Amino acid sequence: MTDSPATATAPAPLGSAVPSTVPTHWYNLAADLPEPVPPALHPGTQEPLGPDDLAPLFPMALIMQEVSTERYVQIPEAVREVYALWRPSPLIRARRLEKALGTPAKIFYKYEGVSPAGSHKPNTAVAQAYYNAAEGIAKLTTETGAGQWGASLSMACALFGLECEVWQVRASYDSKPYRRMQMEVYGGTCHPSPSELTEAGRAMLAKDPDTTGSLGMAISEAVEMAATDPRAHYSLGSVLNHVLLHQTVIGQEALAQLDEIGEQADWVFGCAGGGSNLGGLSFPFLGRNLRDGTTTKVVACEPASCPSLTQGEYRYDFGDVAGLTPLLKMHTLGKDFVPPPIHAGGLRYHGMAPMVSHAKELGLLDAVAIDQDTAFAAGLIFARSEAIIPAPESTHAVAGAIARAREATTDETIVIGLSGNGVLDLPAYHDYV
Repeated sequence: MTDSPATATAPAPLGSAVPSTVPTHWYNLAADLPEPVPPALHPGTQEPLGPDDLAPLFPMALIMQEVSTERYVQIPEAVREVYALWRPSPLIRARRLEKALGTPAKIFYKYEGVSPAGSHKPNTAVAQAYYNAAEGIAKLTTETGAGQWGASLSMACALFGLECEVWQVRASYDSKPYRRMQMEVYGGTCHPSPSELTEAGRAMLAKDPDTTGSLGMAISEAVEMAATDPRAHYSLGSVLNHVLLHQTVIGQEALAQLDEIGEQADWVFGCAGGGSNLGGLSFPFLGRNLRDGTTTKVVACEPASCPSLTQGEYRYDFGDVAGLTPLLKMHTLGKDFVPPPIHAGGLRYHGMAPMVSHAKELGLLDAVAIDQDTAFAAGLIFARSEAIIPAPESTHAVAGAIARAREATTDETIVIGLSGNGVLDLPAYHDYV
């Protein structure tokens, strides 16, 4: 697959050499799955989507990545140059956490909080901004929960000369003002969702003026705004195949880093909301399982208040509340489900990525639901032993790994996806403490 169908207008590389340790390709799990992922369906005809159906929202390069079954997709050099600001991210042995738990297990964490925006989200934000700029798009619209995605896309748009407009779930907009400020520093514009700026938002407010919002609501607003502006495209921070594809730099690096020290993961724990962090971390491990017969166990750690994988139905559903998006075959709690306003705002989504859902159905990964108090308790243990304050989303993966480590009787190897830092989430920790 080529880097972009519109390379003539693509942002040129800066000319600096990118370190060889920065991944050159993204990994596509679709190439190794025993059964293909069910296709997305047109919301009107309910027939499989074609490229032209998605063209009003996405550049053609991302559309082709969405349906690709190639094992490896080349990363454009301009994207690798930005990645080189923080990639490869560190894989760290959590010796102090091991000691605090009294476990014989070896615990490692892959730390994505070293990115400029503080989370794993720039891995796809940078790629999406690049491809949209290459196609001549001037503006991106998007939704965000806790604000990590909105901040990351605002950052990426600044680097590639695009405008960025973000609809943030009302509960997080009110409780996490510093993420909104971060977006504004990067040049992005942020609105609480639902808002009076769109037909979808006005309808939601008319139905429930006091709603705390949801990612499904915010998606409806962002999609509507992009669809009515010929200068704009929509950008999604999770769920879709191309988003998870971009995130696989995480798992590919982790595999290489483990190989370098002669370790093989027995367990991989990642937090799961829409699926981008989990997929990015785990898909390269699952690919090795499928190709080489390794036996790494992958566990998706989701919030008990929004348990799409553990309690949702596996069926076609809309990705948003207004029904503007394609129908996706996924584990879902229903598009109208409004999760409680938990602190892990990035995990408050009614559905799960189709490829993660499909992998779960095939028995390639497992899932657990973790309540908020257990997650924060794990976050405190981690912070007080490893000195990094995990994002509230990441604490779910930490909690899952801690539970496993406490059961371990041998020196099994556990890998945690630490998807971001929690330095802008301290009010949430303060409320828990």
